[in-house]
Amino acid sequence: MKTPIQNRIHTIFIHVRDLKASAHWYADLLGQEVDLDDVIRPVHTIPVADYTSLTLDAGPEGEQKDIVPARFPIFNFHADDIHEAHGYVEGIGIEVVQPITSFDDFSFFTVKDPDGHLIMICTG
Repeated sequence: MKTPIQNRIHTIFIHVRDLKASAHWYADLLGQEVDLDDVIRPVHTIPVADYTSLTLDAGPEGEQKDIVPARFPIFNFHADDIHEAHGYVEGIGIEVVQPITSFDDFSFFTVKDPDGHLIMICTG
């Protein structure tokens, strides 16, 4: 069936309370530089590979979002070496909430961002 919707993810929106803190957290996780003076409400977009970007959305100035994180991971970042990735996130002080779980062709662990969103780091 023909559709005008393309088979790719363009932007993942993450709703956050503190835009600058979240921009700093995701930049650290991804090893990117961020100039916090350039992080201006309501949104800040972090480039990710290919077509996808990660947009942190704090909403309009003067409003505070009531964030209710999902009980399960909302997306994942890829890592070639799960043990190296785990050591890296622990080294920069990111909270690991689920240790490495490994299968024959897939490994993952889960971290928590400043708003409590669960993010998986996966191989495979």
